[in-house]
Amino acid sequence: MKPILCLLYLLCTLFTSPTCFAEVDVKLGLNWKAESEFGGFYTAQIKAFYKKHGLNVQILEGGAGTPTIQMLSAGTIDFGIVSADELVIARAQKQSLIALYAVFQKAPYMIMARASKGFKSLDDLFKAKTTLSIIKGLPFASFLENKYGFKTVKVVPYAGGITNFLSDENFAQQGFISSEPLLAEKKGVKTSTFMISDVGFNPYVVVLAAQEKTLKEKPELASAMVTAVREGWTEYLKNPKSTQEMIAKLNPTMDVKTQSEMFKVEKTLVQMEKGSKAPLGSMTESRWKTLIDQMFDLKLIKEKPKTNEIFVNL
Repeated sequence: MKPILCLLYLLCTLFTSPTCFAEVDVKLGLNWKAESEFGGFYTAQIKAFYKKHGLNVQILEGGAGTPTIQMLSAGTIDFGIVSADELVIARAQKQSLIALYAVFQKAPYMIMARASKGFKSLDDLFKAKTTLSIIKGLPFASFLENKYGFKTVKVVPYAGGITNFLSDENFAQQGFISSEPLLAEKKGVKTSTFMISDVGFNPYVVVLAAQEKTLKEKPELASAMVTAVREGWTEYLKNPKSTQEMIAKLNPTMDVKTQSEMFKVEKTLVQMEKGSKAPLGSMTESRWKTLIDQMFDLKLIKEKPKTNEIFVNL
């Protein structure tokens, strides 16, 4: 960071004056609709943490198939939400994108089955004559296929929602631990859930990323954004209610009660590991190296990106 810019940013941070310098317009692209998994980003807006750090952030909702990686590469957004495995593929394809902040320290990906089936593990599930709804080709699906094989289970495309799960006792599906199981239980169907992270595939999820040139040419912008986001998530983990009320207005399918139930699960996945002194949202080189090696072994990438080029802790 240039000395003058660094001094200005420090003074603005100390005095938290919104008029200390002109706000920079920033576009943040989400990869899904407004939900509790993005709570901290919205809290930073509600509590004016972006404004405090000289930013005027426009949060753009996503949806199924929102191409945040491509949007970042094209420069149509300044910051975007991606998953770590997506970023590994992008870097392997020579897209100069970099991770700045990781919300989910433990990946929320899971496989859900009916509790009545009595499965005790994913090994049990994959040995049974079960219909599995999953998006083949996704890194975690490739990991599961490589580890367990898809010879016994009948694999069908994932269509979203839980309609088929509710109507067929032999149906299992992918999902987020904080979402689909809660929805099924609300409908009176008890579930068994198996975290994919527990069997060895644990990428960072809901990762704030930017173009590498943003970090190099506008380090003060990247630093201000990460600082505001970290403050937003810290506050959200303490006091989520006002943010949940805002999200409910943006996305009527996500009422405050549902979000509160999701929050209880997500909170455990967002917090840093017990005993860690690293700031919220921090990442480790060993986690990235493990993921890169796994993606390479699964033949999802042809060459390995360098770990020191794919992420930075600010």
